[in-house]
Amino acid sequence: MMTKYIKTICAISLLCGFTACDDMLDTVPQGIFTAEQLNNASEEALDGLMASAYAGLESHFIGNNEAFAGPSTNWIFDVRSDDAYKGGGGTGMEENIHLLEVSEINADNVSGQDKWQNNYWAIVRVHKAMQALQQAGSVKNGDQLMGELKTLRAWYYFDLIRIFNRIPYATENEDLTTKTNDEYSRDEIFGFIKRDLEEAIAVLPETKNGARITRTTAQAILAKVCAFLSDWEGVKANADAVIQSGQYSLYNNFGDLSKIQFNNGSESIFAMQCSTANNNSHINWPNLLNCTYSDGDLYGTGDDFFYGSQNLVNAYRTNPDTGLPYLDGTFNQVNVTADYDGTLDPRLDFTVGRIGMPWRGHTYTQGWCRAYDIYGEYSNKKGWPAPEECYQGWPWGCNSLNFMFIRYADIVLLKAEALVELATGNNAAEDNGLKEARDLVNQIRQRAQNSIDGSYSPQDLDPSRADYFVGLYPTDWDGNLYWTKERARMAVRMERRLELALEGNRWFDLVRWGSDYLMQTMNTYMEQEAALRPYYQGRSVSANEILLPVPQAEIDNSNGLYKQY
Repeated sequence: MMTKYIKTICAISLLCGFTACDDMLDTVPQGIFTAEQLNNASEEALDGLMASAYAGLESHFIGNNEAFAGPSTNWIFDVRSDDAYKGGGGTGMEENIHLLEVSEINADNVSGQDKWQNNYWAIVRVHKAMQALQQAGSVKNGDQLMGELKTLRAWYYFDLIRIFNRIPYATENEDLTTKTNDEYSRDEIFGFIKRDLEEAIAVLPETKNGARITRTTAQAILAKVCAFLSDWEGVKANADAVIQSGQYSLYNNFGDLSKIQFNNGSESIFAMQCSTANNNSHINWPNLLNCTYSDGDLYGTGDDFFYGSQNLVNAYRTNPDTGLPYLDGTFNQVNVTADYDGTLDPRLDFTVGRIGMPWRGHTYTQGWCRAYDIYGEYSNKKGWPAPEECYQGWPWGCNSLNFMFIRYADIVLLKAEALVELATGNNAAEDNGLKEARDLVNQIRQRAQNSIDGSYSPQDLDPSRADYFVGLYPTDWDGNLYWTKERARMAVRMERRLELALEGNRWFDLVRWGSDYLMQTMNTYMEQEAALRPYYQGRSVSANEILLPVPQAEIDNSNGLYKQY
């Protein structure tokens, strides 16, 4: 069990020591077992081996800054999208992330450097574990353990290839320090990622087992990989496997996503395991900067990074007649501010703080906002349980809430998207896939509708102050002629934004929907948002700024192996 892994890795770290990381590819990862140790492996040793590999998901290797600037939660890439502002004390604080927000892309940005290093450090851990497992010979459940490790490796490489244009790739039996970043094309690397996942699926157990990687974990990751490649048949097949396993379901209330007691529950498919045990050594370090300032020090004096944008908040407006979102872009014609009297999707107030509204049973005020004049009022909310469940003081707001890299709603919506893209008819009267896609989107919206409950504890909604109204896409609109393929596509994309906001998905969705779509979305956003955030004035995103360049420090230290792209 991963809970056992979390306890084991702390003791193993003391045993194995902590190595400086001047050359990340030569570094022996913290908490790793050697082949010699594993040849005499006890169950405890095997637990420690796997714990070290899994712990790479925390992006917390040598201190704190590498977890903040290159986080596994990928909030810094939500900041690149239309969903979020950097936040914090001002644009000069963690300026590296501000530069990402305004699309001033350069190879010296420490966020790119830390992201690159974190993932390769994690891959080295996985490779050390693979080598030790291979050299140990016959090991109980060895095939399953190798399947878990291949899934982890696939995840780390997938994370890299969707951020950087060209990356070095090595297996466990190859020396990363000899690899160039132009040896393999992007398509070839995606092929290696898919191969790892397919081989893992063949040997992993089917039944969900707490936090452990199982077959459906690998299938969910593969569905996301296929979506990035527009392989819609692959998305459908793998999403179907997850859904039809019968092991997952949506939580009853959207607010349950932020409750510690739901860790590894029915909606969790793949999550970073967080714990305040052992002196807070396994909290969610990658999101720690993002704790709200919290008037009255309810969470401590948080750094208050990662704010919801006004554009995102406006997207939660609903049509007062139907309860549906504005798919034609007019959602941003009205700002949802204190005097807004229209209808709203309740997921808004589970996602960000709004002045005067409840926050986990407390009242959110301007005093919770560290730099109100610069970034406004919308502190991110999803990652924080009630302050009573958090450690008081530094680390700000640290708690045991897991971070879900993939949750069930994501996979449901990916299947809906695949059905839309595979549709051969132009409307639901002609194509059953479009009908099914509508039903899947409505499952997500039904949960949002069910979440309108002002008495739910702790309180996050106030129906006396906000008019919450969520409608379902009807099945009889003009005999199904209204639900066209293009309208269905817009509906699925909007639903992904509303449902998964501030979870590290939005930028990657924009990237996979194509450079033209991304540039139109982001350039319109920056132009409109400049009226509120002057630092957007004159900013834009171009096609060659979508993927990050190879970090300059990596090129300098590669002895000529790396080229810039």
